[in-house]
Amino acid sequence: MDVIYRDFRAAHMNCSGPLLATTITPVAPLDDPNRLIRFFESSSSFAVANDVRSCLLAHPNTEIRFAKSEGNAWVDVYVAYWKATGRILAVDDGEKGGWSQIYESWKEVTNALIRGYSNSGFEAWTIPCLYVTARYLRAFAISADDEQSVGNGVSFGIGMQDDMVGDHGKNEKLEDAARIINRIFTLCISDRAPLESSRKWGLYYTTNLLFKTYFKLNSIGLSKNIIRALQASRIDMPPMESFPKSHIVTFKYYVGIILFLEEDYVQAEEYLTGAWNMCHRGAQRNRELILTYLIPCHLLTTHTLPTAHLLAPYPRLQRIFSDLGQSVRRGDLAGFDEALANGEDEFVKRRIYLTLERGRDIALRNLLRKVYLVGGFEEPKDGAPPLRRTRVPVAEFGAALRLGNKTLNDHLENDEVECLLANMIYKVWAPTLCDNIA
Repeated sequence: MDVIYRDFRAAHMNCSGPLLATTITPVAPLDDPNRLIRFFESSSSFAVANDVRSCLLAHPNTEIRFAKSEGNAWVDVYVAYWKATGRILAVDDGEKGGWSQIYESWKEVTNALIRGYSNSGFEAWTIPCLYVTARYLRAFAISADDEQSVGNGVSFGIGMQDDMVGDHGKNEKLEDAARIINRIFTLCISDRAPLESSRKWGLYYTTNLLFKTYFKLNSIGLSKNIIRALQASRIDMPPMESFPKSHIVTFKYYVGIILFLEEDYVQAEEYLTGAWNMCHRGAQRNRELILTYLIPCHLLTTHTLPTAHLLAPYPRLQRIFSDLGQSVRRGDLAGFDEALANGEDEFVKRRIYLTLERGRDIALRNLLRKVYLVGGFEEPKDGAPPLRRTRVPVAEFGAALRLGNKTLNDHLENDEVECLLANMIYKVWAPTLCDNIA
């Protein structure tokens, strides 16, 4: 028990939340890989409650004094943590079918912490403990659901890759985890203590975990309830600039995606641009994920495409966007359709297919512009400088469309061309065509 008590004591003496959180992590630190084993082997199921109580509350070298309820609450947390550690070590030793049990035991750790904040007055500086328990609760839930669906034990991951693509099967454990994380969110947002000692400092981290979980569950609509709750409490919250930058970047990223999926591309671009500007330059994976949605936003709002220099550090983005961008620039409709078809799986997976499909209108605009430019100039009159043709026959547009899309061959009639031109005029992407069509 001393291995935990040493850091527990130091954390309380210095009010260090991150250090305290290391005492309830399910992963041993790199500099002490046997820490969990030593902690678990230091007691037994019959004596763990007394051992934890003696270590935390009655240690001969302790200088920490707790109120009775707070001390008992910390004992409950570490007893639950000891039991969860045993389940984790059993799975590490090759035991099959253990992820559901790990999830249930880790849920007890999380619930014990929540009770500590709700009923026993845990101080706000200990909030990183909630971060750790909620983060791994979600990870264990994903592993338990995967195990149930495939029948095999799997390792858990917490990367953003998993956050964006949910499964359509059963996610019983993850749904349960979402409800518990929502309780943590409520615990933070309902705190009425002064800001300097408030649990509201944990709001954005908890919100981001909820966003990730709802995206994984394909329940993105539930994220709007969280956003509305934050907006309603904004007056009582610390200013966003006061939160850790990592919390703000992740929050802006997910809000940007939610707006993106609602087709509010102007607002989505604002949030995603904010996330991009604040994201650390060394966080290549996160910057790549932001660009995955920022590029389609920028394409629709400003009709501009990413440069080769911007895409150079991101091979995956080069692969899926380069051909598409070149086709738009050239006005190559056939090339655009081919690039969209080649990247369809990735685009659908990232929920950007329908947005990119709208880029075909921009490719068509560029094709029509080329027809206008190729038309040349009218003959100058009375020594006046040459002027470009003010009228372009519909037949010339039709010829360009047939060349640009070989599948049309000779089946494209003038009525269809006029319909395409009318649509372009309506979309205000070719406002001068009204005066130039003969």
